Amino acid sequence: MRNLLPLISSHPGGRSGLTCRYRCGDACFQEIPNTSDNEYAGDVIAGALSRRSMMRAAAVVTVAAAAGTAALAGPAAPQAEAAALAGSGGSSKYPHKPGLSGARGLRFAPVAPNKDDKVTVPDGYEQNLVIRWGEPILRGAPAFDPDRQTAKAQAGQFGYNVDFLSLLPLRGERGRQVLVANHEYTDENLMFRGYDPANPTREQVEIAWAAHGLSVVVVQEEHRTGKLGAVGRHPLNRRLTATSEFRVTGPAAGSPLLRTSADPSGRKVLGTLNNCAGGTTPWGTTLHGEENFNQYFANGSSPTDKRYGIGSSTTERKWERFDKRFDVAQEPNEPHRHGWVVELDPFDPDSTPRKRTALGRFKHEAAQPRLTSDGRPVVYMGDDERFDYFYKFVSSKQMKKGNSRAAREHNLTLLDEGTLYVAKLTGDSPAAEFDGTGKLPSDGEFDGSGVWIPLATGNVSHVPGMTAEEVYVFTRLAGDKVGATKMDRPEDVEPSPRTGRVYIALTNNTDRGKAGKAGADEANPRNLNKHGQVLELAEHWDDPAGDGFAWRLFLVAGDPNDPSTYFAGFPKEKVSPISCPDNVAFDDHGNLWISTDGNQLGSHDGLFGVATQGERRGELKQFLTVPTGAETCGPVIQDRRVLVAVQHPGEIDGATVDKPASSWPDGPGKIVRPSVVAVWRRDGRDIGV
Repeated sequence: MRNLLPLISSHPGGRSGLTCRYRCGDACFQEIPNTSDNEYAGDVIAGALSRRSMMRAAAVVTVAAAAGTAALAGPAAPQAEAAALAGSGGSSKYPHKPGLSGARGLRFAPVAPNKDDKVTVPDGYEQNLVIRWGEPILRGAPAFDPDRQTAKAQAGQFGYNVDFLSLLPLRGERGRQVLVANHEYTDENLMFRGYDPANPTREQVEIAWAAHGLSVVVVQEEHRTGKLGAVGRHPLNRRLTATSEFRVTGPAAGSPLLRTSADPSGRKVLGTLNNCAGGTTPWGTTLHGEENFNQYFANGSSPTDKRYGIGSSTTERKWERFDKRFDVAQEPNEPHRHGWVVELDPFDPDSTPRKRTALGRFKHEAAQPRLTSDGRPVVYMGDDERFDYFYKFVSSKQMKKGNSRAAREHNLTLLDEGTLYVAKLTGDSPAAEFDGTGKLPSDGEFDGSGVWIPLATGNVSHVPGMTAEEVYVFTRLAGDKVGATKMDRPEDVEPSPRTGRVYIALTNNTDRGKAGKAGADEANPRNLNKHGQVLELAEHWDDPAGDGFAWRLFLVAGDPNDPSTYFAGFPKEKVSPISCPDNVAFDDHGNLWISTDGNQLGSHDGLFGVATQGERRGELKQFLTVPTGAETCGPVIQDRRVLVAVQHPGEIDGATVDKPASSWPDGPGKIVRPSVVAVWRRDGRDIGV
């Protein structure tokens, strides 16, 4: 097995300053909120070498795990652990055409890195725009006119910057599916002609409120291709915005920490903000992570405000001028009502979405469930901040199968009761071996073990000095207290539907190793980490409800010619360069698909597929690139099509409506519009086979 290599390191990556301002409130330029002295993976290594054999014995998932099963084992040989995390090996029985070899599902000619102002797809593939910002989806909504836009119009139209996407089957309507989309943030410079950031108008602010949130829209497929188109005014179509009503549920609902003058019950919130990635549940709902919510709130002053990155002055968008709930000085609890995972039932347009407090409050990048052997959901979650933590929630209730009313009502309670955990990682090599260059330790790989530390179960806190309500509302502080492991921006998380192994995109952290900041360790082996890595986690005995795991680095991103990169042991001369992994998804073949945000290698961001099993494990190929200034988001990988969200096209420093940096998607003279794109094979066959 080829030696495994380094990790990532970066600041805002390759993003423009404009993206940093409007997407996350210049988070990478602010003081790091986590000032705890918690260890980093590899910092508490004393005696780790003597623990290594014990970890292997406890954490090994045998080769059978590659088929989705688990086995109990006694002390295991090193080869067994390697096989457990590396996959089953074996040769492919499928012949490969010249230039189209690869793991099944990845047999396409990779797209070369480029800076073209378009979506570039492999030879033999086609694409279409599924839906753009501003397209009417509700009854009565007018056609999009950027020069005559109103808040009322936007509330009936597809929202702005698209991130997470989910496609769900729509029974009874042939060829139709339900598309659910997150609208993460707005960039008013690219929305409004002549926008003055210092003096936004009320109409502009209310349009921005309406452009945030979520969209539900039915889409129709073209029978002979993979083309998708929106079905306007379908009864299931829906918009949820920064002023829509959301219910607060779970153990912190009604807490004094969540009560405001507008909502003395602490159970009803207006709006969902900065929805990044998400997840699709086995019971047919969607989950949406509220990420950089802190940037919308002005005049923070408390230590908890600071721990969550809430500034002490005015905000970029100045919303506090138009609604006092965005002014922490007037409504100190309003920020506590954001930063949750939202659950939406896209098949009930009259339902009120729910903010699930049992899953904790932090900058949720995503929330993707899997089921235990007895049918209880386990949700994995990352806190997308430099030096913050990785979590999971284990429900105490079993999912009911079927689509009866009773089953659906029961399943809508699954995420309100259970135990919230945070991860603590330990490396198995001496800390002195990590000098920040990405050099491999003497045992030849970056790996180790970990434990899940319980934070709260229902109304019971497991954190000394904190009540359960405080644990849920101030989850970051709970992680600080119990010694959770600081990570390099844990973003999207995806369990493999085939093996159960969990893949965590760690986008970058250019602060690692700087003066006064944490240096390299086994899970984060590069200082000034600008390219990122993907960590692979195997739960003990393949039990997602368990209290321990083994981990290793699956990918260490960057230029394959850089010795500090690693592609799961696959020959580096045969892979595509990748930088800043962000959203992830799986296809039915077990391949992991990775979208990027902030490419540092001189190319536009893109979408990549990588084999996680077999003899081609680590083979990574670029499937597409996105236009100038854009980020690749929300990949959905189906047998016959790939869906991506093209977020913030044209978001380059100095760009405005009148001076655009991109002409995508509608050509010169048209306003730049974030959009959803579908890609399919010209011959109608499955993707990559």
